[in-house]
Amino acid sequence: MTQQAFTRSEFLDDEAEPNGVASANSAVPVAAWGAVISMALCVAVLIASEFMPVSLLSPIATELGVTEGRAGQAISISGIFAVLTSLCVAGLTRRLDRRLVLASFSLILVISGTIVTFAPNYLVLIIGRAMLGVAIGGFWSMSTSIVMRLVPEESVPKGLAMLNAGNAIAATISAPLGSLLGSFIGWRGAFFAVVPLALLALVWQWISLPSLPPPRNEGSSNVFRLLRRPQVAIGMASIMLLFMGQFALFTYLRPFLEMVTEVSISTLSLLLLLMGLAGVVGTYLVSHLLENRLFPILVAIPLIMALIALSLIAVGSSTTSTAALLIGWGLFGTAAPVGWGTWLSRTMPDDAEAGGGLQVATIQLAITLGASTGGVLFDATGWWSTFLFAAVLLAGSSLLAVAAWRSTRR
Repeated sequence: MTQQAFTRSEFLDDEAEPNGVASANSAVPVAAWGAVISMALCVAVLIASEFMPVSLLSPIATELGVTEGRAGQAISISGIFAVLTSLCVAGLTRRLDRRLVLASFSLILVISGTIVTFAPNYLVLIIGRAMLGVAIGGFWSMSTSIVMRLVPEESVPKGLAMLNAGNAIAATISAPLGSLLGSFIGWRGAFFAVVPLALLALVWQWISLPSLPPPRNEGSSNVFRLLRRPQVAIGMASIMLLFMGQFALFTYLRPFLEMVTEVSISTLSLLLLLMGLAGVVGTYLVSHLLENRLFPILVAIPLIMALIALSLIAVGSSTTSTAALLIGWGLFGTAAPVGWGTWLSRTMPDDAEAGGGLQVATIQLAITLGASTGGVLFDATGWWSTFLFAAVLLAGSSLLAVAAWRSTRR
């Protein structure tokens, strides 16, 4: 397995060289797609680990002798450390081979899962979850820039779609799978179940990833300097509203389905599964449309999601209608990160690592703000206000995407 990194310039030079041992057109995809798939597996494990505590708070709290509220901080602590890591990872690793950096974050994921599994008390559990946040922030920050170096430019949307397909599946099944495993092997066993998968991802990455020397043309490691560019500032604001709106609604989907739609646990699990499968389909479809329709897609997706949120308010008591709307939510909601990842690769091709860090920090902060504000509204005035809040945010994201589109034409 070659350890030579293929950059875009090498890709073009090799293709023009008829006497080369192998053309880049044949060599790069064969070597790179295995590496991209190994990254997709790691993403799936990261996301599954992040959201698994949702369904395991009660047994965790009981065994460790804390309240469920304190146990729930195990979720937010990983988000906080993901934000902090994503903001500084480009500067801290700027002299290191990216293959080593990715492998290090995958190793941290393995260690985190092991610490959480055998945590004797609440403090050790939080340390393990903080390490998970470091792995999430670091890995996601690097993912777009590394995919850009592993595959030809026209294949970047497809590579990002692969990563987000793993994200979609893991985000959907992690909570119900955690609950199922927890009932048979306990919450510790449920957390340990992801460790072998994380180890597999680590070994696969080490074998399949070529050497990826640090970029020579990266600017300052201060990610906030990118916000001086109007297009970047507007785009990040659109991303912020998109993920705030998405998770304001998604976080409280289960109580909505139980209280308003009044579905059984089995039906609820089926609906979540259908959402995840729709998300996989959405990432596949959008990857084929982004080359020529990037900004129309970035504008349309949050607008459609806003309409779905409003429709859930209107017809949420109907199981059939709700099921159809949630499938649409999964289809479009999971496709959105692929679109914005492609936007990042085109807007900041020479600053992709710093841009990736800023984007991940924006997303993680948006998820936290959306979920917490949605929860306040849910308790204060009812579920409908949370869904309306989500719709307003998503509509705002669509308007900002139009502004970002216009800024590219000036």
